[in-house]
Amino acid sequence: MAQSSSKRGPGDGSGRDALIHATISVVAAKGLRGLTFRAVAEAAGVNNSLIAHYFGSRDALIEAAFDQAVHESIDISHLDEFPDSREGFIDSLGAMLAANADREIFVYEMVLAARRRPEIAERVTRLYDDYVTTLSESLRRALGDSFSEERARYAFAALDGLVLQRLAGVPLETIRRTLGALWDDVMSYAGNDDRAL
Repeated sequence: MAQSSSKRGPGDGSGRDALIHATISVVAAKGLRGLTFRAVAEAAGVNNSLIAHYFGSRDALIEAAFDQAVHESIDISHLDEFPDSREGFIDSLGAMLAANADREIFVYEMVLAARRRPEIAERVTRLYDDYVTTLSESLRRALGDSFSEERARYAFAALDGLVLQRLAGVPLETIRRTLGALWDDVMSYAGNDDRAL
């Protein structure tokens, strides 16, 4: 069957990205059980044969979407570049929380799925390790080698909980105030105050 002119395809460079973003949206709305080739293709505005073309399988599509979601979260949050001020910290993480709820819901869906699907568990563990390693390296560059990976994991656990609270409907302003308190805790451990580094 020929593609209609309103459908995107492999030649225009948008099909793969559209499928990844549609996968994130579909999983956010319907969970992994609601993720079908048809639902993804419809959300992406492409022919569903493109999923097999680009990914080969549903699992490969999920894996690509998971990788994309994780990298976007790290990029938007600037975890790899620890901000040099309290306001910068609040703004960068607040921007991540306000940017794309579907992405964060997708990641949490994957975390929950890992409990039921052992083949996903290792990937989710690596996800958390990547987040913690990124934050740990960033904190060490900004605050010195005394900031341990365990402290970074503690700080990340607080951030992860705040993301979940935001998704549950806690107002962004409340989350921003809490991010400020987390900054204060991190700085007090590092022997700094809440001024720029």
